[in-house]
Amino acid sequence: MSWLHLMIFIPFVFAIFVPFVYKWFSGRVHTGWFVLAAPLAVFLYLLKYIPSISNGETIRLDLPWMPSLGINYTAYIDGLSLIFGLLITGVGALVVLYSIYYMSKEREALHNFYVYMLLFMGAMLGLVISDNILVLYVFWELTSISSFLLIAYWYQRKNSRNGAQKSMLITIFGGLAMLAGMIMLSMMADTYSIREMLGHTNRITGHLLFFPAMILILLGAFTKSAQFPFSIWLPDAMEAPTPISAYLHSATMVKAGIYLVARFTPVFGGTSEWFWIVSCIGLITLMYGSVNAVNQKDLKGLLAYSTISQLGLIMSLLGIGSASLYFGYGDESTVYAFAILAALFHLINHSTFKGSLFMIVGIIDHETGTRDIRKLGGLMSLMPISFTLTIIGSFAMAGLPPFNGFLSKEMFFTGVLTVFESPVFEMKSLGLLFPIIAWVASVFTFIYCMILVFKTFMGKYRPERLDKEAHEAPIGMLLPPIILSCLVIVIFFFPNIVSDHLLQPALTAVLPQFAEAGGIEVNITPWHGWSTELFMTMGVVGFGVLMYRSLKKWSRLYGYFPQALTLNGIYNHLLAGMERISLKLTKQYMTGFVRDYLVYIFTFMVFLLGRSLWLSNDLSFDLSNNAPIHLYEAGVILAMLIAALTVLFSKSRFTAIIAVGALGYLVSLFFVIFRAPDLALTQLVVETVTAALFLLCFYHLPELRKERSSIPFKFTNLLVSLGVGTIVTLLALSANNHRLFESISSYFEDSYTLAGAKNIVNAILVDFRGLDTMLEILVLCIAGLGVYTLIKLQLAGRDKK
Repeated sequence: MSWLHLMIFIPFVFAIFVPFVYKWFSGRVHTGWFVLAAPLAVFLYLLKYIPSISNGETIRLDLPWMPSLGINYTAYIDGLSLIFGLLITGVGALVVLYSIYYMSKEREALHNFYVYMLLFMGAMLGLVISDNILVLYVFWELTSISSFLLIAYWYQRKNSRNGAQKSMLITIFGGLAMLAGMIMLSMMADTYSIREMLGHTNRITGHLLFFPAMILILLGAFTKSAQFPFSIWLPDAMEAPTPISAYLHSATMVKAGIYLVARFTPVFGGTSEWFWIVSCIGLITLMYGSVNAVNQKDLKGLLAYSTISQLGLIMSLLGIGSASLYFGYGDESTVYAFAILAALFHLINHSTFKGSLFMIVGIIDHETGTRDIRKLGGLMSLMPISFTLTIIGSFAMAGLPPFNGFLSKEMFFTGVLTVFESPVFEMKSLGLLFPIIAWVASVFTFIYCMILVFKTFMGKYRPERLDKEAHEAPIGMLLPPIILSCLVIVIFFFPNIVSDHLLQPALTAVLPQFAEAGGIEVNITPWHGWSTELFMTMGVVGFGVLMYRSLKKWSRLYGYFPQALTLNGIYNHLLAGMERISLKLTKQYMTGFVRDYLVYIFTFMVFLLGRSLWLSNDLSFDLSNNAPIHLYEAGVILAMLIAALTVLFSKSRFTAIIAVGALGYLVSLFFVIFRAPDLALTQLVVETVTAALFLLCFYHLPELRKERSSIPFKFTNLLVSLGVGTIVTLLALSANNHRLFESISSYFEDSYTLAGAKNIVNAILVDFRGLDTMLEILVLCIAGLGVYTLIKLQLAGRDKK
């Protein structure tokens, strides 16, 4: 195992030891100090790859997993995966540091919190550094499971459980769709490696499965990154503690879908379908998130919808920039490639200012006892550091200088103007909608940023509305957002440090045609003249100020929109409808009678097997090669038939038990005839024990009473019985006459040489099927531990009484 693979698995290893650390040091040392070492170590390790990646190198290391199936954990680091790896571990380390002061070691179940956090961190690392699509999917679903546990951390609250359920249903649905798309993609490219797929793009693009695979993979990306109309799970996920929100929804989970789109852009990009779907869904999400953020009364709800809008901005830029692959390498390609660069730049910027804002909102909630904007105000003098950090983060999100969000927002305007000025895929007049939607959404972004600052910190301080007396947070809680806010300002003044070492390598990873040409020159400057983009920004500020000042007048329009038509209303209606239909359907077949269940099972079996035999034309009977049936074998079969009929028609329980035992002993006699003494011995032991137990149980039951009742004849039961008997007989006879493969028995004939066992059955169970036998023993051990635990819990409960 390489050091890179070891670093990916470090969070999982730490997760194993967290419960023990929590138990040993509970009440003395905060568990977060132990956990902090994991993301910090991986972050420092990944930093060493920056020089080599910035020089155009890539790192690929294989870890064998299932080599016979072509499935290995291939760790692949290029510019794109390095950016995400640094964000996951860097922001993760700051979030863990923040949680040490936010999460009480006396009141919170920190062992659960940090185990879930480390599982999520490891899953995200494995996802972004994986080159094998099946391994990527495994980590993808692990992020869904761990995020479900994180969102439901305060499971005592109904809203937390509902939010976790909603996120699970939506993201798991997308993940399953993505798996189907990836399987199609692997069939088209004949490989599981994303890198190798890039060499087969012509074959993939011309395949009939191209469009279905693209749609399914995009479903996975859109659900994970809360794109419209799947964005409803993100606001409900705000019920989780603030450190979780800061980590999941600023730098990690919601960015997984962004990563997926960026990673598969070289495969699907350059086509009109990819361009239109990704860019349009991104713009709709941008508008949807920014408009709804203005109407929020909860600070975390405002940040949730702002996250949706920012993710839509990044997604739209990835869609616009994918047109660069249509042109190949040239001036037109470079123009569209600038949108990809803007997306990657805003990805980094968003993680810095949004992570800081989430932490500040957590501080406000922690120190005042509320996040309700209507109760807040006048906190500027009481919480001056938090106020300063909020201005930095909010103004960066609004796209104002001197903060990094201004640079990427200007680049965003450049990207949408490119579509208008240099239309592609016959856009023509539709290209005008791109800059219009972008500008209007930016106005709403400016408004909710002003709400965040001025409604919270300006105005009159009203302590009677707060649960606590407001005061500034301790320095330990302020340190992580201070670091992120410093990065917001530093990146504005020195953007080309980030561009040269991170953005350009990531750009060549998304657009490989530039890697072959030596890359493109990128020079990001705060001032680039009196351009259209600058005038758009000035218009955003001017119009945004006017709309903010008149917010009370026009915000009433939100109340006129019917709640039943909102995405949440539609989701709740669909969920209630599915529950109602499933309940009605369940009541139809869950009658409480075993005979009804058997009728369903046997009817399905007859239909499925009968139809398969009929369509495959495999009904054939050749009894010439069968061994002759001897007289004593016929006698045993007749005796078995008599024993079975005795069970059905006996009027005494004792007679029925004896008949059942006799039937079992006759079966064991057949095993002896067919030279299977070990099976015969097992059958004899089982029948003896069963008969004894039956006799012990039925001895204490009352005698059977004579009752005269007419049993109604059911034609349905007759049909099902005849059908099952006929199908099983036909299947057995047909199977005996079809040999698709050579018999495996010849392989096991040499069991003594291969396994040192004279009994073939024992050799199969112990040596050839050793793993299966070991797992069966493991199941028994787990069941034993479960019984032991229940006994211990029962004894402990009695002791307490």
